[in-house]
Amino acid sequence: MTPEPNGASGSGATREEATVKVPAKDPKKKDEMKDDDLSDEDLALKQQLELYVERVQDADPGLQKVALESMRQEIRTSTSSMTSVPKPLKFLRPHYGTLKAYYETMGDSDLKKYLADVLSVLALTMSAEGERESLKYRLLGSEGDIGSWGHEYVRNLAGEIAQEYAKRQSEEAGIDDLTELVQQIVAFHMKHNAEPEAVDLLMEVEDLDLLIKHVDKTNFKRTCLYLTSAAKYIPGPDDLLVLDIAYMTDIKFEEYANALQIALFLDNLQYVKKVFTACDDVLRKKQFCYILGRQGITFELDEDMCADDEERYAMQDIINNAKLSEGYLALARDIEVMEPKSPEDIYKAHLLDGRASAGASVDSARQNLAATFVNAFVNAGFGQDKLMTVPSDSSTGGSSGNWLFKNKEHGKASAAASLGMILLWDVDSGLAQLDKYFHSNDNYVIAGALLGVGIVNCSVKNDCDPALALLADYVDKEDPFIRIGAIMGLGIAYAGAQNEQIREKLMPILTDTKTPLDVVAFTAISLGLIYVGSCNQDVAHAIIYALMDRSEAEFQDPLTKLLPLGLGLLFLGKQESVEATAEVSKTFNEKIRKYCDMTLLSFAYAGTGNVLKVQNLLGNCAQHLEKGENYQGPAVLGIAMVSMAEELGLDMAIRTLEHLLQYGEQNIRRSVPLALALLCLSNPKVNVMDTLSRLSHDTDAEVASAAIISLGLIGAGTNNARIAGMLRNLSSYYYKDATLLFCVRLAQGLVHLGKGLLTLNPYHSDRFLLSPVALAGLVTFLHACLEMKALVLGRYHIVLYFLVLAMQPRMLMTVDENLKPLSVPVRVGQAVDVVGQAGRPKTITGFQTHSTPVLLAAGDRAELATEKYIPLSPILEGFVILKENPDYQEES
Repeated sequence: MTPEPNGASGSGATREEATVKVPAKDPKKKDEMKDDDLSDEDLALKQQLELYVERVQDADPGLQKVALESMRQEIRTSTSSMTSVPKPLKFLRPHYGTLKAYYETMGDSDLKKYLADVLSVLALTMSAEGERESLKYRLLGSEGDIGSWGHEYVRNLAGEIAQEYAKRQSEEAGIDDLTELVQQIVAFHMKHNAEPEAVDLLMEVEDLDLLIKHVDKTNFKRTCLYLTSAAKYIPGPDDLLVLDIAYMTDIKFEEYANALQIALFLDNLQYVKKVFTACDDVLRKKQFCYILGRQGITFELDEDMCADDEERYAMQDIINNAKLSEGYLALARDIEVMEPKSPEDIYKAHLLDGRASAGASVDSARQNLAATFVNAFVNAGFGQDKLMTVPSDSSTGGSSGNWLFKNKEHGKASAAASLGMILLWDVDSGLAQLDKYFHSNDNYVIAGALLGVGIVNCSVKNDCDPALALLADYVDKEDPFIRIGAIMGLGIAYAGAQNEQIREKLMPILTDTKTPLDVVAFTAISLGLIYVGSCNQDVAHAIIYALMDRSEAEFQDPLTKLLPLGLGLLFLGKQESVEATAEVSKTFNEKIRKYCDMTLLSFAYAGTGNVLKVQNLLGNCAQHLEKGENYQGPAVLGIAMVSMAEELGLDMAIRTLEHLLQYGEQNIRRSVPLALALLCLSNPKVNVMDTLSRLSHDTDAEVASAAIISLGLIGAGTNNARIAGMLRNLSSYYYKDATLLFCVRLAQGLVHLGKGLLTLNPYHSDRFLLSPVALAGLVTFLHACLEMKALVLGRYHIVLYFLVLAMQPRMLMTVDENLKPLSVPVRVGQAVDVVGQAGRPKTITGFQTHSTPVLLAAGDRAELATEKYIPLSPILEGFVILKENPDYQEES
C-alpha cells in the first residue's frame, strides 16, 4: 500500500518536499513522481539538486559559484537512455521557473553566464514550443565547449537556430551571433560522424560554403554522398549550389571520378575540363574517358588535358566509343551467345496450341516486316544474323537481297536499315556491307541504306565523319523518302554533336514552303536530336517558323505533332531556359498550341523530379477535351519524364498513372501504358507488368497496342521469362488481328534485345546520371507511339530505329592497364541505399559472385571480390580499369 503523498504518514522532511513537487489541485496525479517510489540514490540526488537550487539564490557569490559548478557537473555526468530524460533534468524541472526568475534579477557577472548555460540545458526539456529559450540562454551564456552537454542538446540547438534564422531573415535582423554558434555546431557534428546533420544546419542558414573548411579525409566521402543524394529533393536553384559544394570537395580530396560524375550531372563542360586538368594520372584519365563515352556527350580533348599526342588520340577514341563494339562482342563470346537467332527462335510458336501457326500466312508482308524488326533487335550489334547477312552460297541462291524483297515498299527501307542495326557500332564493316544497297534502283532500299549508315554510326564518333560524307548529298534529292532516310540517319549518327555543317544543311528544309510535311517533321526531329539540350535559338526559330507555316489541314496530320517534339528536344532538361520559347508557342494555331505547350514543359523538366511541374501536367490531364484537341498524350508522358529522376517520385508517378487509368478519358488511357514504360525501361516491375498485361487485352485497339509495345519496353533486353510468356499468349490471342500481332512481335523482339545483353534505360552510374541522347531517342519513339496508327503501324515504322540511341550494353567489363579484358571475381547484388548510415554499411545485398565480364540488371550493383586490384571508377559499370594493388599480399 502506498501512502498518500500529503497524508499523515511518512517523515516530515518527505512531506515538505512533496509539497514542492505536487501541485495542490490534484494530489493523486499519476504523472508526478511519488517520493516513496524513488530509490535511495534518486532521493539523495533529488535533495542534493534542490539544495543547489536554493544555494544558487544565496547572497554569497562563493556559495553560488560552488552550487552552479556542482549542478553543471551533475547534469553533464548524468547518462540517459534513448527513451528517458536524464534524472537531473527531471528533478530540476519544477525549479525551471524559479531559476529563470532569479536569473533576471542577477547583475552582469560570470556567474550569471554560468546560470544561463544551465538554463539553456534545462530548456531542452522544459521550454514551451516555439519559445527557443535554449538558444536564447545559450547566446547569453559563457562561450564554453558546446559538445560537453551532449549530442541531444546540440541537435536541439541546431533546430532552434534554423527557426531563429528564418525569423531574423524575415525581419532583416543581424545574424552574426548565430553564425559563430553554427560554426561550433558544424565542427562538433563533423567530428562525431553526423555529417548529414551538419549539412542540414548549413542549408537552413544558407551557408554551405562553410562545409569545405570542416571536411577532412575521413568524412568527405560520406558528406559528398549525402550532398549528391539530397540534391534530388532540393528545389532549384539551391540544388545546383549543393552539387557545386560536393564537386569542390571531391576535387579538394582528389576524388576526381566522383567530381566528373557531378560535372556531367550539372552538364558543365568547364567542370569536366577542370577534372582533366587537375588530375595527372593518365590511367585515371582513361577511366574518365570511359565515363564520358557512356554518357554519350561530344567532348574534344586538348593539350592542357593531355599533353602526350599519342595518349590523347587513344583517349579520344575511348570517348568516341570506337572500342564499344569490340567490348560488346567480347562480352557476347564470354557468355556464349554469338550464335545468330532467327525470329522463329524468339516467337517459339511450337509452345502454343495449333491455331497460332494457322495465322502465319495472313498478311505476309506485315509478318515479314515484323520479322525484320525482331531480327534487328535480337541480333543488334552482333554483326551476323540469319536474314540479312547470310553468305551468298549457291544453295540459298543469292544473298540478303532475298529477304529484302520479301518486304513491300516502306518495308524494304526498314529491312535495309536493319542491316545497320545488326552491325551496330562496327563502322568499318557496317559501311562496307551497306554499300551494295546504294547501287539499287529502288528508292526505298536506298532510303533504308542511308538510315542504316546513321544507325551504324550511332554513339560512335569518328574523325573522318563517314556518315556526314555519305548522307549529305542525299538530303536534297527529289524523292521525299530518300530525304527522310538521309535526314533521320544524320540525326541518329550525330545526336548531341551540335554539328554546324549539318545545321546549315538541314535548316533551309524547314523554311522552304515546298518541302513535303513528312520531310519537315523528320528534319525537325533530327535537328532536335543533334542539338539536344543545347537551347540553340537558331534551330528553335527555324522549327517555330515551320510550325507557323503549316496550313489548317496540316494541323490535323499526325506528322505535324513531330514538330513540337523537335522543339522540345532542344530544351531537354534545361528547365527555365524554355520559358521564352513557351511564350512564343502561345501564339500558334489553337489546334497545336496546347500540345506544344505540354511538350515543351515536359521536355524542359525531364529528369528533374520537379513536383510543381508534375502537378501542372496532372491538372491538364484532368480537363475535359473539346473535339479535336489532344494535348493530354504529351502531358501524361510528361508526368513520367519529370518524375523518372528518383525512386520515390517514380513510385508515386506509377500510382498516379493508375488513377488516371481509372478516371481518365480514352485518349489518356492510350498514353498511360507508354508513360509506365518510360518509368520502368528495361526494369520489369511486377505491378507495372500486371497493369500492362491487363491493358493488353483492352477493348480499345490503341490502348492494347500501346500496352503491348510497353510490355516490350519494360522488359527490353532482360529476356524476362514472364513477359515472354505473356507475349506468346497474346500472339495466339490476336492471331487474326494483323496490327496487334505486329505489336506483339515487336515487343517480343524488344524483350530479347541484343539476346539479353542490352538495356534501354537512359540512367546509368547507379541511377545518378541521365544520358540526354538516350532519353531523346526514347521520348521521340514514345511520342511517335501516341500516333501509333499513322506512324508506327503506318508508313513510318522507321521511327522504331530511334530506340537505337538508348541501346547500351548492360555490362561490367573490367580491363587492365593496357585496356585488355581482365577477368576478376566480382559480387553482384541488389543495390542498397547507404546514405547517412553509421559506420561502413554493406552497399549490396543478396549477392552472387561471378567472374567478369558480367551482366547487370536494373537496380544491381557490383563490387570487387578481391583485394588484388583497385578499380579506378567508384561505380562498377560499363568499362572499368583495374590497377594492381601495391599492398596486396597473396595468402600463403
